[in-house]
Amino acid sequence: MLDIKDLKAGYRGIQALKGVSLSVAEGEMVAIIGANGAGKSTLLNCLSAIVPAGSGRILFDGQDITGWSAHQVARAGLLQVPEGRQVLADMTVRENLQLGALARGPRAAFYELDKVLTLFPILAERMTQLAGTLSGGQQQMLAIGRALMGSPRVLLLDEPSLGLSPLLTQQVFQALTQLHSEGLTIVLVEQNAHRALASTQRAYVLERGAIVQQGPSKVLQNDPAIIEHYLGSGQG
Repeated sequence: MLDIKDLKAGYRGIQALKGVSLSVAEGEMVAIIGANGAGKSTLLNCLSAIVPAGSGRILFDGQDITGWSAHQVARAGLLQVPEGRQVLADMTVRENLQLGALARGPRAAFYELDKVLTLFPILAERMTQLAGTLSGGQQQMLAIGRALMGSPRVLLLDEPSLGLSPLLTQQVFQALTQLHSEGLTIVLVEQNAHRALASTQRAYVLERGAIVQQGPSKVLQNDPAIIEHYLGSGQG
């Protein structure tokens, strides 16, 4: 579904991606882990055409989308849930969700409003509430729901647990696991390496703009170097 070849990108004179290559098959849930500043968000933003690719190729379902505009990428079905949620604070929950549907364009609707509200029942209770007055966890659910309204073929998530309590993090990841079980292809950028590796099939480790390790998530969970640098004995 996604095939990234020798991707390089940067901004403000900083080369954030230094030849990244990775692939994601249809129906997979793949994690990208790494420390702050490793280039994880830049990678997702590059896939979404928010940050232009300096060189390399991005293939989406066999089509070269390198150089496409952000709206073209979204209309094709490659949709991102950004870091920090970025809901439209002065609009209602319903209006945020309705705007998300614009990304679908002429494509078939895989996720209708009722399905999104079934996945996140709290949103059904908050439809007329301004998005900016929601809790952080509710805003994260809204951000995911908004992306689902665009009927993604691949869903990109940037730090979905950021700033959330353990309980809300669990609820968000339960929803992602359900979406994956229904066949949605998911790419997850997540600093909580324990949670990311426990929730995915495969993972890539990004360091200083380059992939330094990859493999089945269960294997990486038991890798001494991954444990030392990303998991640690005290994390849960």
